Amino acid sequence: MKPIGLRARVSAAFAVGALLLSASVSLVSYELIRNTLFAERERTAVRAAYFDATVVNAGIAGPSPDVSEALRALDTGADRYVLLQMGGQWYSRTAEPAAGSAIPAKLQEMLARGEAGAQRITRDAGPALVVGVPLSGSSSFYEIVSLRELDRTLQLLALVLAAVAIMVAAGGAAVGWYVTRYALRPLTVVAGAAREVAAGDLGTRIDPDTEPDLATLSLAFNDMADQLARRLERDRRFAADVSHELRSPLQTLSAAVSVIERRKDGFDERSAQAVTLIAAEVNRFQDLVDDLLELARSDRPVQREPVEMAELARAVCRSRGLPEDLVVTLPGTPDTWRVDRRRVEQTLGNLVDNAIRYGGGPVAVRLGSAGGGCFVEVDDEGPGVAEEHRPVIFDRFVRGPAANARGGGDGTGLGLSIVAGHVAAHDGRASVGDRPGGGARFRVEFSC
Repeated sequence: MKPIGLRARVSAAFAVGALLLSASVSLVSYELIRNTLFAERERTAVRAAYFDATVVNAGIAGPSPDVSEALRALDTGADRYVLLQMGGQWYSRTAEPAAGSAIPAKLQEMLARGEAGAQRITRDAGPALVVGVPLSGSSSFYEIVSLRELDRTLQLLALVLAAVAIMVAAGGAAVGWYVTRYALRPLTVVAGAAREVAAGDLGTRIDPDTEPDLATLSLAFNDMADQLARRLERDRRFAADVSHELRSPLQTLSAAVSVIERRKDGFDERSAQAVTLIAAEVNRFQDLVDDLLELARSDRPVQREPVEMAELARAVCRSRGLPEDLVVTLPGTPDTWRVDRRRVEQTLGNLVDNAIRYGGGPVAVRLGSAGGGCFVEVDDEGPGVAEEHRPVIFDRFVRGPAANARGGGDGTGLGLSIVAGHVAAHDGRASVGDRPGGGARFRVEFSC
């Protein structure tokens, strides 16, 4: 699973912080407004109930009161409902016999003791407030006030506050994303400089004055780049010096071996075989010195020129005693490539040598084009390269399982690493895969 980036984490932290803050403010605001509205509504309901109770109490005074007329005289509107309990019976504006079922028992007990009270209830029509006022004698007056409008108002308020909290959280995330864009810009500069150094531009440096807070990091990066450049320069100089020092004795040794090899027919079988082995090792030593010289020149810029690629590939095969018909040009491939002839020639030669040494010899050298670039594929019938070893096969002096997978056991030397260097200089890439029918397929892609 890919880890979440720093910028995303900071933005998420801003969003969570904004959400928590806005949710807390919204919750506190909702509770304050809710309590205020309920308290105000209850005060209004209690005042109205006491006023109505006074009117009813006056209407039922006397020896034969008209209860229904006393209740109908009240102006209750659509949100209030009045009840009267008198002489053990319940009366309403419509004289419903079960009207008292909506009154809580505890509230009735309070009024029976001569105490006024109020209680919130829930009816089919929604929440309501019951206000009870004891009257003269044993009568009790109740007024049920609907809180449905207030409840809808509070629901709307809750939705608005929730939407505000969500918008504030989104705004916090946007602010976090915007802030981190500028806060992380110095790190982006460092990352870009590191990529340029990794791509081979060892002259890349960071100005410490650009971001004073990161001056220590900038100085450390510049010091690292300086040391890396000096070390690579020392390595190249050492490789060049060693190669030049070895060239003269190696040429002398090669000439002496060639003289002895021409006369090996007069030797006994074991001596002749020893001369053959010595000649092979001298040639291998010569190839190693050539690779070291090439490594020392690897920092030189690419010199592109028109190259007849098919002819160059056939020349590489001829120089190694291989048939020219190994070279196959796929349809649509341009005849002329704009590449560095020296680099491409050594790249192709090293791939062919690799196939000869580890794959039993190449069986095909294909030239093609795809995606605006050109590619070369060299197939062999050897043991192939296991998938887990392919990422390191182009590294310098590969040893262990990756080298054994090619059948050498002593490492792939500098050949394939130089291939990777030449291909990278052309803004291309090198890879290895399976050849249909068995063996390995080495592929290099160039911008041509």
